[in-house]
Amino acid sequence: MNPVSTTQHSVVVTGIGATTPLGGDSASTWEGLIAGRSGVALLSHDWAAELPVRIAAEIAVEPGEIIPRPQARKLDRSAQFALIATREAWADAGFSAKAGEDASVSPDRLGAVVASGIGGVTTLLGQYDVLREKGARRVSPHTVPMLMPNSPSANVGLEVNARAGVHTPVSACASGSEAIGYAVEMIRTGRADVVVAGGTEAAIHPLPIAAFGNMMAMSKDNDDPQGASRPYDADRNGFVMGEGAGVVVLESAEHAKRRGARVYAEAIGQGISADSHHITQPEPSGNGIALALQNLLEQTDLKPAEVMHINAHATSTPLGDIAELKALRKVFGDDADHMAISGTKSMTGHLLGGAGGIESVASILALHHRTAPPTINLHNLDPEADADIVGGEARALPEGTIAALNNSFGFGGHNVVLAFRTV
Repeated sequence: MNPVSTTQHSVVVTGIGATTPLGGDSASTWEGLIAGRSGVALLSHDWAAELPVRIAAEIAVEPGEIIPRPQARKLDRSAQFALIATREAWADAGFSAKAGEDASVSPDRLGAVVASGIGGVTTLLGQYDVLREKGARRVSPHTVPMLMPNSPSANVGLEVNARAGVHTPVSACASGSEAIGYAVEMIRTGRADVVVAGGTEAAIHPLPIAAFGNMMAMSKDNDDPQGASRPYDADRNGFVMGEGAGVVVLESAEHAKRRGARVYAEAIGQGISADSHHITQPEPSGNGIALALQNLLEQTDLKPAEVMHINAHATSTPLGDIAELKALRKVFGDDADHMAISGTKSMTGHLLGGAGGIESVASILALHHRTAPPTINLHNLDPEADADIVGGEARALPEGTIAALNNSFGFGGHNVVLAFRTV
């Protein structure tokens, strides 16, 4: 038995995995981001025809092409995405089998923290249709373990044999980032040596789309799907829903060194706050976000001068995009001028609870390749966007020790900022 340590352990990223609207793995997703390619398209489902919003960023590679049907039929789509991303990240970290079978990691020292903002919503709604149309006897006995919010994390834990703790933070669109932040703390405080962490979401279904659309939160630019998600553009009018998962393998620096692992970046830590303003609207001055940024600086050794890149939350909503930039300016002042800001949701759409997962992968790869992805569809910069937005084409990041932030904010006023640094 390993007692919780009082020593603060450094945390590094040793594996990444993703399945997104841009590609079925992290490499193809990164290639799409750097190329400025949109994953948004007109929905072809019959059910979309009568909806006011008929566009979304659907997954590039269907999980049925990867996961065997007997296993897939027992998993919600969100859990399928999480498993695909986990398998890539686990292999990328250099593990040859699940913990215990691979002797370099003990199951008792391995955790899993994978989040979803909405959980198994498509399973819930699909099985309700079965109940209504075919009767109670036809409802799947797998329904409950498929729809429960902790299903992705539980299935990831089973996949890798994690016994140090399996957790599921739920904070709407900040969920994936909060999961990674929690995982960092598990390692930093000595609860685990390795943690698989990230976010996943699968909510492209008529009810969630209709609900978000009726809130006036989504773009209705059905005649221009690829141009609909346009963070910081003066004509932006809402987000575009996406789906997929992003997962990272986090590890104590000592453990990674001991087994000779390749390291992508250091995971510095997180800053968390709450707006306490409105259940869905951001606090317009950015004060809540600013508090998360201040907490990050106070609780880690990050220096503002190190931050050269920010993967912004930037959902393409009129209020949210500017509130985030106001917060950055409040906290960083003139230092914000050298921070290259990317709005990758312009390409992937908004993966809701999965956003923090895939955008952490993007932030880590931006440091690894020293390249900031572009913000596409930025034709008419909002005059209130007082920041260095990377528009048009990807941009090289400077040499030396630099850091990147990944910002994620969710309904309910949840604010999470993650920080990564080159090694």
